[in-house]
Amino acid sequence: MSTTTLMSCNHLSRHFGGLVAVKDVSLSLKRGTIQAVIGTNGAGKSTLINLLSGELKPSSGQVNLLGQDVSNWSQAKRAQTGLGRSYQRNTVYPTFTVLENCRLSAQAHSQRGWAIWINAQRDPKSLDTAREVARLVGLEAQLERPAGFLSHGQKRQLEIAMCLATSPRVLLLDEPLAGMGAEESERMLALLIDLKREHAILLVEHDMDAVFKISDLITVMVNGSVIASGTPEQVRSNPLVRTAYLGEHA
Repeated sequence: MSTTTLMSCNHLSRHFGGLVAVKDVSLSLKRGTIQAVIGTNGAGKSTLINLLSGELKPSSGQVNLLGQDVSNWSQAKRAQTGLGRSYQRNTVYPTFTVLENCRLSAQAHSQRGWAIWINAQRDPKSLDTAREVARLVGLEAQLERPAGFLSHGQKRQLEIAMCLATSPRVLLLDEPLAGMGAEESERMLALLIDLKREHAILLVEHDMDAVFKISDLITVMVNGSVIASGTPEQVRSNPLVRTAYLGEHA
């Protein structure tokens, strides 16, 4: 299994006036690895994802994607280059079918403005990609179902399918298990483990049992700064983490 670094950030910081939301954070995302970022509310986790995805620009520091400095690139350009991102809230098109949601994502990634004679809704390349990503996430039996009628867990699966339709190398997943029951969570965890073989995955998640179960590396943030980073075993035994985050006393 390759462990090539696909995305990294170096000394990344973001200020909002006098508030330091992210302070001097460095990390590397490698293919074949799930790296979780954990911390209490306000620790800077979502801001970090927004900086990596291009939704926010850093106050200082650098972001690299596939060997390129993308610190000043737009969110759209990073997505075109190989970055996929999911959000805390569902972002599917509820009146469109599963197939149409996936097709639109595939079509947006591989725009072919010159192909004016092809009906976009029947473009074989986009449709093939849409069917394949739906199969990968386990929604092949739901292709013709409007997304609004899917269960919460299925909508989260669809969001990941829509990410995959853009051919990403790196996935930034913001609380993919939020609101899921036990059975749905297990299906999502199995999907993430399967996806990591070909991707680098950054996972922000509050379900600590899930985080420690599937993560290869865990980074712990407090007040915008990283206080610990390592394997689940190293993080679990770190006295700073036990005091600041897990609520224990060393």
